[in-house]
Amino acid sequence: MITAAVLAALATACAVGSWRFTTARWTSRAPRLAVIVWQSLGVAWGLATTGAMLAYAVQPYGTGVLQGLIAFGRGETPPQAWDALHVLALIAGLTALAVLVVVLITAGVQALRARRRHRMLLALISRDDPGVPGVRVLDHPGAAAYCVPGLRSQVVVSEGALKLLSEDELAAVLAHESAHVRERHDLVLLPFAALRRAMPWSKVVADAQSQVELLIEMAADDRARRFCSPRRLATALLRFGTAGAMPTPQGMLGVHAQHVMARVDRLIKPGPELATPARYGFIALAVSLLTATPFLWVIQL
Repeated sequence: MITAAVLAALATACAVGSWRFTTARWTSRAPRLAVIVWQSLGVAWGLATTGAMLAYAVQPYGTGVLQGLIAFGRGETPPQAWDALHVLALIAGLTALAVLVVVLITAGVQALRARRRHRMLLALISRDDPGVPGVRVLDHPGAAAYCVPGLRSQVVVSEGALKLLSEDELAAVLAHESAHVRERHDLVLLPFAALRRAMPWSKVVADAQSQVELLIEMAADDRARRFCSPRRLATALLRFGTAGAMPTPQGMLGVHAQHVMARVDRLIKPGPELATPARYGFIALAVSLLTATPFLWVIQL
């Protein structure tokens, strides 16, 4: 019973923390760290929520969550008799856990299929350009720049984008898209997209997904700044915004219109870096969340 109560309290704390985290101001000063904290909150919330129900469900076995589930799977008879509440908690916990796993797998499979179809389409309608080696060019007058993540990643720009941007601005945009590819930001977004699919009614989940999308754009901006001028990237974003950039295909990573001004402001007027003590504090929080929740699945309090 104590384990179930602790896990329920942790799940509540993660939900409240996620709600407060959507309005945190420090995240733009350390976007990679903020993404790690978001991921730890999401994992801890999912494990704590399902774990609280399962911990109560396997209470008749007098063991931890994991040991109780193993005993149940083996068909062992618990020392204490089952009652309706424990049975309902078991059904609810296993159902919630199955839903989280299924939606994650489904989101991953759909993303892979969308990217495979898009690669096949690009092979038909795009071309190589000596002026931008290693980049696929679409013969389309609209402005577009995005990447197709995966093992065979590709960076794609449109003919309209080539005409819209100066040479330096184009280099900045390509550096940004290459950062998405190198850092596998598609894998960062996948769990949040899956969680949104599981709970489309949740404002906290919707805000979390939007925040993570913005943070990975900022993280890619930071990497691109190593190879280009921040002002050139900012002006390129403004050109995309005023020209009305084409929507990014499903499953790809590209410019989000709702994030443009936040990114431009950050590039033109960068804030101070996050203080070292605060940085270590958030790292400790993320590690604590990622280790404490699985630990509570194993022990019996």
